[in-house]
Amino acid sequence: MDAVILDTHRDTPPPSAADAAVEAVRVAVGLPAGTRVVAAMSGGVDSTVTAALLAKAGYDVVGVTLQLYDHGQALAKKGACCAGQDIHDARTAAEAIGIPHYVLDYESRFREEVMEEFADAYLRGETPIPCVRCNQTVKFRDLLDVARDLGAEALATGHYVRRAAGGNRPHLQRAVDATRDQSYFLFATTPEQLDFLRFPLGGLPKTEVRRVAAELGLAIADKPDSQDICFVPEGRYTTVIDRLRPHGAEPGDIVHMDGRVLGRHEGVTRYTIGQRRGLNVAVGDPLFVVRIDAEARQVIVGPREALLTGALRLKETNWLGESASFAAACDEGRPVLARVRSTREPVPGRLAWVGDEVGVVFDGAEEGVAPGQACVLYAPEDPDRVLGGGFIAATIAAQP
Repeated sequence: MDAVILDTHRDTPPPSAADAAVEAVRVAVGLPAGTRVVAAMSGGVDSTVTAALLAKAGYDVVGVTLQLYDHGQALAKKGACCAGQDIHDARTAAEAIGIPHYVLDYESRFREEVMEEFADAYLRGETPIPCVRCNQTVKFRDLLDVARDLGAEALATGHYVRRAAGGNRPHLQRAVDATRDQSYFLFATTPEQLDFLRFPLGGLPKTEVRRVAAELGLAIADKPDSQDICFVPEGRYTTVIDRLRPHGAEPGDIVHMDGRVLGRHEGVTRYTIGQRRGLNVAVGDPLFVVRIDAEARQVIVGPREALLTGALRLKETNWLGESASFAAACDEGRPVLARVRSTREPVPGRLAWVGDEVGVVFDGAEEGVAPGQACVLYAPEDPDRVLGGGFIAATIAAQP
């Protein structure tokens, strides 16, 4: 009689997306099951899935939501976070997952350190990036303290970025899903913060995260992602500035680089470097905002080539590379890939002293570099690795 070989795998269902994601989370967290982990829950898909996967992976999860603002139409604004409906969604999700949940009122801190700084930056003629400020202050600095007070050994967020082992300290790396990568907004994460932080979704594509949300039966599975700046209603940032700093709408001159006064404007806060539309002046050739002199209340315009930048100076820098410090990396002329806006790809350059300040010298000319934005640095030998960065303090025009 011939031997019968049984196919023991025939009736074994393939692993679900949630099962695979749980394993990915265990690797990303790298702590034993039962360890207390605080999950930052904004009420959106990403942070909710993060908390759910942590719980399924066997961690002692505590959900924390920060109420950051609650003004005007914020309660009903779609695509926002950290207010009104989103806090309700976070609380409901925590109950469904079966974890304790706390809501902390950080409105005053958020207003002072993010919203007011946002308005002041525009008054200085800069183009601010409030999402970096928010991560840098209330979300990471303050929330990390809360997590430690709750006895946690890690704080997990739904950001799309990776934390990878390397040398004496972990590295910060771009997300696997390049379309969702948030490393630009997290350049200011310090080495000490990175020791405590975890990013469970950094190795997953967004489509997989939504699939996991649906498999787990989470009510937010189809919830739209947040859009624009959370505290700016309908994308009109001038509404916020006019309320917080009414004097920002003082009129002034629109001046050509050659000194000609071409027209008037209704406030420097309504303009950003590289802007072409809405100038309401014409000289035949296209004109762009090339500089903003906030003190003189002047918007300086010129041809597109005037936007080309050869180098820039940085302030409020953060260093995550192998050199001893940002200054040491400048001494070494460390090659970098520099990203001057979240929507731009990094371009090659090197760290250097620009005048008496740390900065970046580009291999070629970069266009439309705006003071106030972040310049985030990546390693040319490992383009996924974040070396740090800083806020752009000033630019130096490219040589013709």
